[in-house]
Amino acid sequence: MRRSRGRQILALVAALTVVGTPTALVAGAADGAAASADPCAAWMDPSDSAARRADALVAAMTQDQKLHMLTFGDPPWFAYWGTAGHVDGIPELCIPDLVLSDAGSGVAGLQIATTVFPSGVAQAATWDRGLQRRIGSTIGAEAFAKGINVMLGPGMNIARTPYNGRNFEYFGEDPYLASRTAVSVIEGIQSHPVLADAKHYAFNNQETDRMTVDVRVDERTRREIYLPAFEAAVKKADVGSVMCSYNRVGGTYACENPELLTGYLRDDWGFDGFVVSDWGAVHSTAPSARAGLDLEMHAFAAGVPATPVTGSAGRYFGADQLQAAVDDGQLRQARIDGMVRNIVRPMFEHGLFDDPVSPGAEPFLSDVSTPEHLAVARRAAADATVMLKNRDRLLPLRPVEGGRTIAVIGWAANPVGAANAVSGGGSSHGSGLPPRVVSPLEGITSAALERGDRVVYVEGSNVVDARAAAAAADVVVVVATDGSSEGTDRADLGLRPAACLTVFCQAIPIEQEDMIAAATAANPDTVVVLDVGAPVRMPWLPDAGAVLVPWYGGLQHGNALADVLYGVREPGGRLPQTFPVDEAQHPFKPEEYPGVGGKESYDEGLLVGYRWYDATGTRPLFPFGYGLGYTTFGFRDLAVRPTAGGARVSFVVRNTGRRTGAVVPQLYLSAPKRAGEPPRQLKGFTKLTLKPGESRRVSLALDRRAFSVWSTRRDRWVVVPGTYGVAVGTSSRDLVLRGRLAR
Repeated sequence: MRRSRGRQILALVAALTVVGTPTALVAGAADGAAASADPCAAWMDPSDSAARRADALVAAMTQDQKLHMLTFGDPPWFAYWGTAGHVDGIPELCIPDLVLSDAGSGVAGLQIATTVFPSGVAQAATWDRGLQRRIGSTIGAEAFAKGINVMLGPGMNIARTPYNGRNFEYFGEDPYLASRTAVSVIEGIQSHPVLADAKHYAFNNQETDRMTVDVRVDERTRREIYLPAFEAAVKKADVGSVMCSYNRVGGTYACENPELLTGYLRDDWGFDGFVVSDWGAVHSTAPSARAGLDLEMHAFAAGVPATPVTGSAGRYFGADQLQAAVDDGQLRQARIDGMVRNIVRPMFEHGLFDDPVSPGAEPFLSDVSTPEHLAVARRAAADATVMLKNRDRLLPLRPVEGGRTIAVIGWAANPVGAANAVSGGGSSHGSGLPPRVVSPLEGITSAALERGDRVVYVEGSNVVDARAAAAAADVVVVVATDGSSEGTDRADLGLRPAACLTVFCQAIPIEQEDMIAAATAANPDTVVVLDVGAPVRMPWLPDAGAVLVPWYGGLQHGNALADVLYGVREPGGRLPQTFPVDEAQHPFKPEEYPGVGGKESYDEGLLVGYRWYDATGTRPLFPFGYGLGYTTFGFRDLAVRPTAGGARVSFVVRNTGRRTGAVVPQLYLSAPKRAGEPPRQLKGFTKLTLKPGESRRVSLALDRRAFSVWSTRRDRWVVVPGTYGVAVGTSSRDLVLRGRLAR
């Protein structure tokens, strides 16, 4: 194991002190106390607790050193080795650099030679906690190798509306699925000396007016729908940091909202890490600090004017501003000390002091995307792919004597288009530079050559060309994309491609719906591939032979798609978000979305996503949890047994098909009517792989929280007595086993 940088500094300082090094080299002892031979010894013992180490360090710091730790360093945002921001370390105290990078699909921003993984919604679509943790661990390993020790993710806001431009970063519409996915990814990232960052806290569920919109949402809806993923990140994953969002909540900006930053986060959930602002989301000094903000971040240096992208102007947590707030009594010194302690404590706990990073040219230029990492990305892309339709078992493609002709159609299929279709726009955008995205055209061509098939390609914007190529082929693969991005919401559920460089995106004027309609009408054996970040309309669906949704599939998208088409891997994904038929099926009143007069009311309450469809008896295009595979499964022998505080639900799953395949059994609970809950809610799931004819008994545990609702009157979680419905199946609308349980 390599020697930690912190101990190297300690040894060097100690050696220099012996031969008469001036005491200035070991500055930092509180109030000018005499420096010891080992100036960092009080807090650099890894066997000591993180809390004790943090207390010792803060006690030894000067005021200037404390204030230094509370705001971003210059140069900011991308100018410092392609990272999102940093706080310079204090070598004389063995405090390492704190280096923050954008995240979600991997080590992103302006980083080069990293692995771009499938986006957040795709990670959730795997419904595989082990794979999600492995993705997080690989991201953490690459971050550390790049000199980065804070990954600004995962994002875990709920997909309240299909129009949110950042839904592709998040984990879908259900708080239980989002919570489990978030915990898995965080655990993976923090298995290295790297902190994860839960964002965007909270109620940041749209990009329209994101800097100013004032969200109004009742307490019960907060607790049951929008906060559980953040709560789980704190309680179950011990996340090191939380990012407060741009928007207002109940009239107060999130980054100066004490109810959010202190009430829920610290008082209710016991969070002991640090709260960092979104870039430019700070609007005050003392009010933000008192509310619970610990670290300010900004896109530009102090004094640069605000823009719609960067939010507020200037620097609010600079040393001068913070000290002035202390001097005039607006801010207590104890709060300054607490802010610093909140930052360094998780740094101690998760190894950032003992294994510090060394940002610079060498790690920035290094290639950290190993073959093993690419293999994880390839598997994740296949396991996230949701198959929505497979008429007459068109897929997987079987060997054909003499080979077949495959027409690949679409701008998104070629290397240029694919480079803009494997990751959404914004801060989580991953380019994988130098360019090495495996496009669908490249992946399919390589796999076809191995099997004796022939591939022809047309770009498809000319409908006549698309129709002719489809008609002449044995099988058609038409690839389309939609350019979701941070900073703007989607105008509708159409397919609008875009080219993005981080937060800057440019629309590409290609009509893809006509292209798909032409191909599917010309050849019934057409596979439609949708590289999207959220639901899209499908007027051409009746004519399509098969439909695959790989989401934004990352660097290995083309290879993973070929694996799915040829049956090397099956499409392992299930929908984390309901797909509506069209825009008219689930309309929002203007005051509900995008808001009126700067205010937005979550009047739908608990009825988000499939909960609304179930409560209103509306049939979506494809329900939450839905997804087909290459085999079939049967369910039987449901057993529901009460346990102390909860229940255990077990059942038998059998592979009734002729090939090995994966299945995602989903458990939904229905509360007694007087509880006032949606008709059914996801409370458990697992993912398992079975061979043909193989059976396995699955057992899912339900704790007390699974049966609880938030009581605003009693200000706590309560179980409503009565009979609960238990249903198990393969989606929110395909529930083949049903039982009951009295509570």
